[in-house]
Amino acid sequence: MGYLLVVTLIQAFSFSLIGEYLAGHVDSYFAVLVRVLLAGLVFIPLTRWRSVEPAFMRGMLVIGALQFGVTYVCLYLSFRVLTVPEVLLFTILTPLHVTLIEDALNRRFNPWALVAALVAVAGAAVIRFDQITPHFLGGFLLLQLANFTYAAGQVMYKHLVARYPSNLPHYRRFGYFYLGALLVVLPAFLLFGKANFLPEAPLQWGVLVFLGLVSTALGMYWWNKGACLVQGGTLAVMNNLHVPVGLLLNLLIWNQHEPLGRLALGGLVILGAVWISRLGGRKQPILR
Repeated sequence: MGYLLVVTLIQAFSFSLIGEYLAGHVDSYFAVLVRVLLAGLVFIPLTRWRSVEPAFMRGMLVIGALQFGVTYVCLYLSFRVLTVPEVLLFTILTPLHVTLIEDALNRRFNPWALVAALVAVAGAAVIRFDQITPHFLGGFLLLQLANFTYAAGQVMYKHLVARYPSNLPHYRRFGYFYLGALLVVLPAFLLFGKANFLPEAPLQWGVLVFLGLVSTALGMYWWNKGACLVQGGTLAVMNNLHVPVGLLLNLLIWNQHEPLGRLALGGLVILGAVWISRLGGRKQPILR
């Protein structure tokens, strides 16, 4: 679970960076494209093109298209109409998507995982349930699509690795992920991007470099690798830890006035959900 915890911190920090420095200032499609290209430059040279099953390659292309391509296009577009706290709030349904997809692929019903996901959603809702802007519906729907594709990608990766085991390290077969993301992001930029709405300040370019090399390259790789090492219920819950962490970072660094009591209470509820998922998962085999 260490991989997931580290990436949770990265994700939480990234939400504020996007909201504070990119949203409304840099074209959303361009920002996502730069992230994919930078991450691809890291992993493509490390990728093995031989001795890898074609079915695994195709699966990774689909996962990359879903988990990053569709997810982050929707996420960046949502920042046009939502604040950082609102975006964090509306991602609380991701654990339910993870749980439902995981159970559907396994053709089973795991009540512990569902309970843990619901508790995590409740904890996140405790943190931020008010101060929603009147024009949030479009952003909310975009984020629900992002939640679904992000959940589908990480669950599919977990099952794909289990179905096609290999002696190769994970990073040797991960470059296909970014190619799949590029298949979505590049056409989106060419069709809908605004070439006159590019970064102007060095700080904006610096944020994009950080998001590309750290959040996208290292973050997406570690998150998917970590997803292979935990139960579906724990994975669902970990998808919500970025909410209290993100709000805390937003409060401490950008001085957003968030209710500390709710933040602490919601964080405790989510930690309780982690305990529930781990308790219920002791009798479940772990996919590696």
